Amino acid sequence: MNRLLKGDLVVVITGKDKGKQGTISKVLQNGKVVVDGINLAKKHVKPNPMTGEAGGIVEKEMPIDASNVALFNPETKKAEKVSFKEVDGKKVRVFRKSGKPVSA
Repeated sequence: MNRLLKGDLVVVITGKDKGKQGTISKVLQNGKVVVDGINLAKKHVKPNPMTGEAGGIVEKEMPIDASNVALFNPETKKAEKVSFKEVDGKKVRVFRKSGKPVSA
């Protein structure tokens, strides 16, 4: 089980987009996540008439390391890291500061 899952609301805690919020759209195997609207890079694209793709400069979301984002806690309205705890024989994600389970 991963600490961060697709659809989680996260806050960037370090880097050029520090303080911005977004939802995770993809979790990669190498410990990186793709967050909507975060870590945008400009990519130059050639037009492809076969697929009807127009050329130009496209902004693309690039992966960001999972250690650079923290899950948003709606109770405290702050970013918190996540750890695991065993509750009733099941592994559950909990916020580190408050110890309360993540509702997802």
